[in-house]
Amino acid sequence: MKLAIILGTRPEIIKFCSIIRYCEKNKLNYFIIHTNQHYSENMDKIFFEELKLSQPKYNLNIGSGSHGKQTGLMLEKIEEVLIKEKPDVVLVEGDTNTAFAGALAAAKLRIKVGHVEAGLRSYDRSMPEEINRVMVDHVSDYLFAPTENQKKILFGEGIANEKIFVTGNTIVDAVIQNDELSEKKDYLSLYGLTKNNYFLITAHRAENTDKKEILRNILKSFENMYKRYKIKLFCPIHPRTKKMIEEYELAVPKGLILHEPVGYLKFLQLIKNAKIILTDSGGVQEEACILKVPCVTLRENTERPETIEVGANIIAGTNPANIVECIEKMLNAKRDWKNPFGEGKAEEKIIKAILNQKF
Repeated sequence: MKLAIILGTRPEIIKFCSIIRYCEKNKLNYFIIHTNQHYSENMDKIFFEELKLSQPKYNLNIGSGSHGKQTGLMLEKIEEVLIKEKPDVVLVEGDTNTAFAGALAAAKLRIKVGHVEAGLRSYDRSMPEEINRVMVDHVSDYLFAPTENQKKILFGEGIANEKIFVTGNTIVDAVIQNDELSEKKDYLSLYGLTKNNYFLITAHRAENTDKKEILRNILKSFENMYKRYKIKLFCPIHPRTKKMIEEYELAVPKGLILHEPVGYLKFLQLIKNAKIILTDSGGVQEEACILKVPCVTLRENTERPETIEVGANIIAGTNPANIVECIEKMLNAKRDWKNPFGEGKAEEKIIKAILNQKF
């Protein structure tokens, strides 16, 4: 079997790292196509080096652009590689334009598609990610659902039961495999932080950054948080968020420390030692849940409802008053919830399913 792994963003690299390592360890015939959807060194290149992953065989250098332009370029270039390489199976992950373009290019060439992290739904079609994940699911041959919840969703949408495999989430594998590496150095002191004495913040979703009033509200909530708690607010800032703050000429509130994006090992340590996490990232919601750190989600919905169900997360939206109220609730949360995303080994289950082996 010849396997193509298609990725293009920081979260995809993280969630594919255990699968890549499994392929290497078991000497499987695979190669990596990197669309470079995230194209800055801090957003992706550093991850391959830091996590000691094999470099991609193909770098497509797509970069940024409108959804249509970006996806179109990806389709064209991915198709060229797939025609040349003739893989038996293509693996894509999540809900990015890279995942959509990779799945569609493969499906049109009648190459089998495996979707890692299948079945997630926010039921908010205003999110480009929601459209991507639905489309990818419905052209896939192997749907790797993190939990039984996602399996029920997929089955309810008419997808054949034999195509769906409940494997757990590869983010658990990534956290387990890389947490030990992260602890070998004291990264907190690099940023002037101490354990349980800072809030960690990430915000990058277009629905939060591309509307001036919403972004202003989010920054206002950070101002209120610092006044109330007198605790450092540390934010490895996404390039899009930084760009929009500058474009809208918004003031950065006192207490908010903006830092360039950090590597995954540093970020794991930042998550693990935070007092609380505020984010609009689905992956960070999962990582916080796994590492037993309370999370407040800066969105109106989540496709990770399991984090809510176990008490690890709460939906705050973007209203400053609601955000502070939700922080109060989560600061009092007991960190004894059960991780709902599996106990690791998702990568092994995924590869065995493709090889038609039982797991």
